[in-house]
Amino acid sequence: MVGQSVANEFQGIRRSKCQQSRDRTQIYEGADNVLMKRLQALRTEMRARTSTQSAELDAYLVPMYDEHQSQYLMEADQRIRFLTGFTGTIGEAVVLMRSAAIWTDDRYIEQADQELNCAWRLFRTGERPTVAEYLLSELSPEARVGADPQLVPHHAWKALETELSADYIRMVPINRNLVDMIWGGRRPAPRSGAIKVHPVRFAGERWDSKVARLRANLTAMRCDGMIVTSLTEVAYLLNLRGSDIPHVPVFKAYLLVTHRELLLYTNTSRETLGLKNHLKAHSCHNENCVQLRDYGDVWRDLRTLAQHWHRLLVPGAVVFDTGASEAIHATLPRNIVFERPSPIIFLRAQKNQVERQGMRQAHIRDGVAMCEVLSRLEERFIAGDHITELSLAREIDHARKTQNNSEGIAFPTSVAYGVHSSMPNYTPSNRTNIELSEGMVLIDSGGQYEDGTTEVSRTLHLGEPTAEQIRAYTNVLIGMIRLSMLTFPENLKPAELDALARGPVWGSMNDYPHGTGHGIGSYSSVRESPISISYTAKQRFTFKEGYFFSNEPGYYKNGAFGIRLENVLEVVDTGKMHPTGYKFLAFQDVTLVPFEQKMIDRTLLSVPEKKWLNDYNARIRQHVGSELKRKHKMDAFYWMMNKTRHVPEYVTEADYNGVATTRHDHLSIAGALTIGFLLTRFVLN
Repeated sequence: MVGQSVANEFQGIRRSKCQQSRDRTQIYEGADNVLMKRLQALRTEMRARTSTQSAELDAYLVPMYDEHQSQYLMEADQRIRFLTGFTGTIGEAVVLMRSAAIWTDDRYIEQADQELNCAWRLFRTGERPTVAEYLLSELSPEARVGADPQLVPHHAWKALETELSADYIRMVPINRNLVDMIWGGRRPAPRSGAIKVHPVRFAGERWDSKVARLRANLTAMRCDGMIVTSLTEVAYLLNLRGSDIPHVPVFKAYLLVTHRELLLYTNTSRETLGLKNHLKAHSCHNENCVQLRDYGDVWRDLRTLAQHWHRLLVPGAVVFDTGASEAIHATLPRNIVFERPSPIIFLRAQKNQVERQGMRQAHIRDGVAMCEVLSRLEERFIAGDHITELSLAREIDHARKTQNNSEGIAFPTSVAYGVHSSMPNYTPSNRTNIELSEGMVLIDSGGQYEDGTTEVSRTLHLGEPTAEQIRAYTNVLIGMIRLSMLTFPENLKPAELDALARGPVWGSMNDYPHGTGHGIGSYSSVRESPISISYTAKQRFTFKEGYFFSNEPGYYKNGAFGIRLENVLEVVDTGKMHPTGYKFLAFQDVTLVPFEQKMIDRTLLSVPEKKWLNDYNARIRQHVGSELKRKHKMDAFYWMMNKTRHVPEYVTEADYNGVATTRHDHLSIAGALTIGFLLTRFVLN
């Protein structure tokens, strides 16, 4: 019985559209047939290794990364999408001669089930079997597993290599990507857009000052230099931005920083006079200017210069950053590699005063855009207009692009209506797009502005919500408020805050399958290290004044509806000291978008929570309201004023009833227990 359970486990998640009987032939048609032919072509290339390089490959890994392990990919790097048809942003595929498997996050399972053809077995990341366990179950000793070393993080390569070696299975670097070979001339040309200077009036600090701080870090670690592989880190350090990758203003490049020189490796065809002047690249022969070199020259220079170095910092994996690729490590002598988290991550996370002010202003304009769209949505819905998920997403994107300093969206806008809202990472497509009618609508979106990056989630109800939906929404709001209200000592770990936000949702015997929060960049990536609020996270990094991060609790009832509320918070110094000598820090919400009043059961909120809500609404009226009036957007202004009306802070006689009292007491007790648990942790630590 146990053996049968393990066998079923390795067959993957039951596919809703596939014949479950293994002895029946699966017929592929249309797009599924095209994808099947691509899979067969890849297997042909795996066999062809015999004649071109060495013995044939028994398995081939296809990770969802580019050479810089980026979160978002340009079209030319979307190899999993080309091979499998899966359009999610998290995944890892393995192709063997007789089977193929793909792993993705729990949030994308339903999407993957619909998009993959039936040749693919589907597994959840973080559950059994892992990629290594699957390969060990499918392959014989002495088998060969190939992968492109530029696309695999070094730590992942070594971990897989160690597990497979127990069965004498070898990892083989394949420098010519096999998916690219079958993609051939149909593969889109890699994007190589213009590189633009990010002015100091937005960046708040000159690039040479940032480099000096980085070099001081390298000196403290006794390093001769550092290879910067993360695109967001290159962009931040040099005050440059690009458009090579959708939604993230970066350009493909490596940067080599030593105490004597700075070498930027990128497509030199996009060099401009403005870029050279900014980097002082004309006749550059000292440590305070940047030499521009061709993108591919980095490999030659690393091999050559490594002969003169005693210790080179190579970025290691930390929180959302996976560190340098296996190819980088394989190029360098092992004895000079010093693998540590990139110091740039921590320099970038702590925004300077100009960046902080920019983030606040960007969120005000973002609030204006959201109020404009949401006010029209209610008006048009009442008038009987036909509105779809995609049409509303386009309206939101357009409203952002009309704001000052707008640089587009920070990630694909998600509008999820009805049952779609129960899928945490749903993004509408032509295939899934539906019309909005009475029911729940979850909107998750964000913008890129020259002075900041925004992210906001709001859940609305077109019509009359049920009592169950109101309770769920209010519990999510309470969790959000409790985290936002917190004052805490600076040595507190972010993971220890997770219970505050999840507590009310846990009280309803539910949970949400994503983190409560993550760091956010300034005109950079919408998700950045080192902050991750999740009780499963194991990290030692703490909050610092000037950090910005998301606060996004949720509730998802499978097959019915979903709720997520998200604000971006700024970490501020209270000016007070903890008895142990640590600073007391607090949070300030910079997102300014109204909540859905009819979804809030105020009898479930404590007096301090109601006061927080009234203070928050007053800030929306002050900052977003004045901007709406300045732009003569009076319909949106009156809509906003109605949505931010005052909430009575004390329970009226009409509100007071047995059910509400019981529920309120339950939540208060749960909240007290949660806070007591956290305080106990502080004392013990």
